[in-house]
Parts: sequence; structure tokens; C-alpha cells
Amino acid sequence: MRRLLSRLGGDTVYILVGLPLAIITFCLTVAGLSAGTGLLVVWLGVPVLALTLLIARGMGDVERLRMRAVLGRDVPRPRYPTSPPGAGVFRKTVTPLAGGQPWLDVLHALLAFPVAIVAFCVTVTWWAVTLTGLTYPLYGWILSNIPDNHGLPELLGLGRGYVVDSVFYLLLGVVFALTLYPVVRSCALIKASLGRALLTGVAELQERIDDLTEGRHAAAHAEADALRRLERDIHDGPQQRLVHLAMELSRAQRELQKDATAAHETIGKAISATRETLDELRALSRGIAPPILADRGLAPALAALAGRCTVPVELDVQTAERFPALIENTVYFVTAESLTNVAKHSRATSCSVGLTRIGDTLILTIGDDGVGGAHVAKGHGLSGLADRLRAVDGELSVRSPAGGPTLITAEVPCA
Repeated sequence: MRRLLSRLGGDTVYILVGLPLAIITFCLTVAGLSAGTGLLVVWLGVPVLALTLLIARGMGDVERLRMRAVLGRDVPRPRYPTSPPGAGVFRKTVTPLAGGQPWLDVLHALLAFPVAIVAFCVTVTWWAVTLTGLTYPLYGWILSNIPDNHGLPELLGLGRGYVVDSVFYLLLGVVFALTLYPVVRSCALIKASLGRALLTGVAELQERIDDLTEGRHAAAHAEADALRRLERDIHDGPQQRLVHLAMELSRAQRELQKDATAAHETIGKAISATRETLDELRALSRGIAPPILADRGLAPALAALAGRCTVPVELDVQTAERFPALIENTVYFVTAESLTNVAKHSRATSCSVGLTRIGDTLILTIGDDGVGGAHVAKGHGLSGLADRLRAVDGELSVRSPAGGPTLITAEVPCA
């Protein structure tokens, strides 16, 4: 109840203050546009128009600040054109006229004026009827005793008198009181929505483009890091083992002619080295999407990951749907990398992996009972996971206090 009253008060103040601001902005903008357009023939109109657009920009900034309370979130400020260093007076003068957002500010100044009038009138009317109706029994006896005072109940044929008038106006006040919040809230949202469309629409689009660009760069960075890490692991592991294996087999070949027993021992060592190399190659293959993921989907692929992990894993996959390849690969790689970190660094005795779909989002959780201390800072393994998720507009959160336990949550849009 307190929250509703607070919101009602905030919306009312927003609408009431909005009318004088809209009047000032409208008058200044119309006057500036008229004077500037008329003076363009003698070039004096250019600075007048530039000043008008700067005024509209300033009033737009004020409206952006006011909209935050109504919309319940921060609104971005557009990027306005700026003069290059060393620009001349004329260039600095015409810079405010460049771009689309300054003219959208002017359009908002013109359109917000009638909207502000309607919102103001509706809000004041609803508040007035609510307050006068609910308090009528306190002062109605004065009005009822005025001769020839024909009230609304009498005009409607309901009768005349203090009791009739009190009941009628009290009921009317109750009706308006019950509808006060939705009416005022609707007026505030309509006015704020107009401001959002004209004053922040371009900025929101710019933010979206920046996010997509950042995601693309993050994906390229994550892919490059994964390839470098795979190349390094192959060079330091299987490649060295294969070189050593070739040397052992060459020695066994020479020993076969001299000492069969020694050759037999050398071949045994080579077989052991072959098995170790195969095990290492299997471990490295976790960083490459396996055929089971493409053929059967996430559930079997995650089950295979859980089965290969050296830490016991409790798997809970609550969706059997197939998703786009990029989404499935992202979930698989995040799980594979997380389980690798658990096995290498967590010193955990048990681990859990959960996957569920909530709306248009896949929620992946990986938890363990290890020593904790995991974070997504640059230079650590989890930073690559954050970059990979950012490439698909996903998010990664890590809760890993010192001493554990650790819980990694990845949200992946799948619509």
C-alpha cells in the first residue's frame, strides 16, 4: 500500500510539474523556430536555430531525469554531434543543427505540450473529484442550506437534501478514488513513453549496437584464446608424447635384432605411452563440439561430460528440446570448461550440473563443494566463459566465497 501511494504521489508530481515545463519549452521552441526560419535569408537564423536546438536539448535532459522515476529505470542519453578540435566559429555554430537527435528533441517539445495539457487536466480532475467527494459530508451542510442551489443529484432526479447529496458525492468520490491510481499512472506512462520514444529511442539503439559489437569482439577473443590454448595443450602434451613414442618404437626396432627381451619391454612402454596419449587427446577433445551434441542434443552431450569428469557429477537436465547450434555449443563449452576447472582447482568431492528453460532463457547452473575463490577477472579461466556468453547475449554470474561452495549460473537466450 505504501508503495502504491508513493508511486501515485510521484506520478502526480511528474504530471503537475510537467505542464509548466512543457509550456516553457513549447513557447521557447516555437519562438526560436519561427525567428530562426525567418532570419535564414540573412544568415542570422543559423545561430538562432542552433540556440533553439540547444534549449530543446537542455529541456530534453531535464525530461530524461524526470522519466526515470516513472519508468523505474535509467534512460540513456543520446550522443550529440560535437565540433572537431580547432573548428571555426561557423562550424561550431552549425554543429548543434547536425544529426537527427537535436530535431527529435524539438519534435518532443512540440508534441509533449498537448499531451501535458491533457494529462494535467485529467489528473487534476480525478484528484479534485476524489477529494471533494470523500470530504463532502464535512462541508456539504453549508451548500445544502443555500437557497436555489440545485446540485447534481437534484438535476439527475435523485432528490435534494444534505443526506442525498452526501451519499451521492461520497459514492462518486469512492469511485474516483478507486480509479485514481490507474488513471494517473496511465497518464504518467503515456507522457513518459512519448519522451522515451523521442528522447532516448536513438540512444537505446546505439547501446544495442554497442552491445552487439562488444559481443562480437568477445566471441572472437574467446575463440582465439580457445584455439591458442588448444594449440599449446597439443604441443605440450600429445605432440611430445608422440615424438617420444616414435623414438621408443625406433629403439625397439633396433633391439629386436639384438635383445628380444629388451625390445619387449620397450614395446610395453610404448603401448603405455599410447594409452596416455589417447587419454590426453580425449581430455582435449572436450573443447571441441562432439558428434553426440549435433546428433542427439544437449542432454546426452552433458551426460557424456559428466561421465568423464574426475569429480562425481549429479546431472539434472529438465529440457529435451533442440536449440540452435550456437546456443547448444555455448552451453556445452561453458559446462565443459567449468567441469575442467572443478577437476583441476576446486578440490571438490561432488559437483552438480543443472539445465532448465524458463521462458526464452536457458539457465545453466554448475555447483561444487570445493574451496571456492573462483571469479571472472581477466586472466582467469572463467573470463573466457563470460566472453563466450556475451557473444550470444548471455550473462555469467559466479558466487564463490573463500572456503566454498561455488555456484556458477549462466543465462543463455534461446528464443
